[in-house]
Amino acid sequence: MHNTIKKIGLVLIGGLTGVMISLNFSAVANKATQEVVHPLPIEELRSFTQVFGRIKSDYVEPVEDKKLITEAINGMLVGLDPHSAYLDKDDYRELQIGTQGEFGGLGIQVTMEDGLVKVISPIEDTPAFRAGVKTGDLIIKLDDTAVKGMTLSEAIKLMRGKPKTSLTITIIREGETEPLIFTLVRDIIKIQSVKSKMIEPGYAFIRVTQFQENTGRNLALAIKKLYEESSIPMQGLVLDLRNDPGGLLNGAVAVSAAFLPQDALVVYTDGRTDEARMKLHANPRFYLRGEDEDFLEGLPVDIKTVPMITLVNGGSASASEIVAGALQDHERSVVMGSQTFGKGSVQTILPLGNETAIKLTTARYYTPNGNSIQAKGITPDILDEEEEADSRRLREADLSRHLSNGEAKKTDADQSADKAKAKAKAKAKAKAKAKQEDEDEDEKRTEPIEFGSSDDLMLARAMDYLKGVTPFPEKKVSKSDN
Repeated sequence: MHNTIKKIGLVLIGGLTGVMISLNFSAVANKATQEVVHPLPIEELRSFTQVFGRIKSDYVEPVEDKKLITEAINGMLVGLDPHSAYLDKDDYRELQIGTQGEFGGLGIQVTMEDGLVKVISPIEDTPAFRAGVKTGDLIIKLDDTAVKGMTLSEAIKLMRGKPKTSLTITIIREGETEPLIFTLVRDIIKIQSVKSKMIEPGYAFIRVTQFQENTGRNLALAIKKLYEESSIPMQGLVLDLRNDPGGLLNGAVAVSAAFLPQDALVVYTDGRTDEARMKLHANPRFYLRGEDEDFLEGLPVDIKTVPMITLVNGGSASASEIVAGALQDHERSVVMGSQTFGKGSVQTILPLGNETAIKLTTARYYTPNGNSIQAKGITPDILDEEEEADSRRLREADLSRHLSNGEAKKTDADQSADKAKAKAKAKAKAKAKAKQEDEDEDEKRTEPIEFGSSDDLMLARAMDYLKGVTPFPEKKVSKSDN
């Protein structure tokens, strides 16, 4: 038996060594400058093959080689950070479908936390949103199947399915003594990425729910329509990015470019390879994908200068943080709300052949002023205390194995600012808790607030700032001359 395992190990080491060497040579050949090929970890590969051999010979049931290798690849990627992953044929197809803005499912943005599926944000106008699923909810069962032990991809596969079919999800929620059970009917999730309306004459509201292939084009159409509908010159604009989980990078650049001067820096990335170091500007070549026509051309001139407030919260992640950070750094818009999610890492899709791929974290995002978004997020100019005090808010820094921020050690001034912020947050949380005790919790659970409606208190406060009812914080006045 020992000799058999040893032979299997030698064969696998040889095979893996050959594959890794070929991959290294391929990577070097594709770069302008030659790099030193890292030596192969022979001892670690030997341990791997020993485990492989033991499973093949001693496991209680026969296991296919393909399954073992696939699971090993999964383990390598999952162990890096919450966003790197192996994509089999179905996963790769699902990823491509998701960027198109239409699929069958429940309408929940999720991540994996301690072996359970955690809700980042329910998507508006979907079965999950209407049923009252909330940010921070932990999904422990899908129908009769326990989530513990599943990969995120496996859980998402179970949640997606044919429209009109039902799925019962069991949730544990902070503050609830018993699990909550929701029976949801799957639907075609058609994500309308841009919504807009005139709040009142001269004041417009634009909401971006997710960044998809056509988000930039749809935003341009919405802006033109709003200007046509306004009976008086535009006086103010609210851009709502709350609960926007992100999406395509070119969509974020396009949305930023609609409001920023030509060629203004939107975001830059930094990683270990030349390909991971990019600077993206408010220029068509950074947001058009195979299109000849610049859909932002011909927008009203004063869309670059009209007083503007951008709304964010803990559900604003990735691409929405890029937009908020760019508008804030260029002093184009006041940012209002609560600290954003902090998903500031770049995932590159690397096809492997056979319709599979890996999603690998290759860089970090930085705002134009050089601030890392990763595990930190965007700090609003105007803090909404009640929103910030919501303890259910899940953020990137709460995820196990999250990528570090990548910035240098904080100065004494930074640490003092953090302490002051933590003290203010604790005070706000206590205030919000006291207020919550006087409210009808059941009504809040079943009737989520619709962003942009008359019940949207943060929007009402934003309007007070734009109309001058409430003065802007000192040195944070929205610029109208840039």
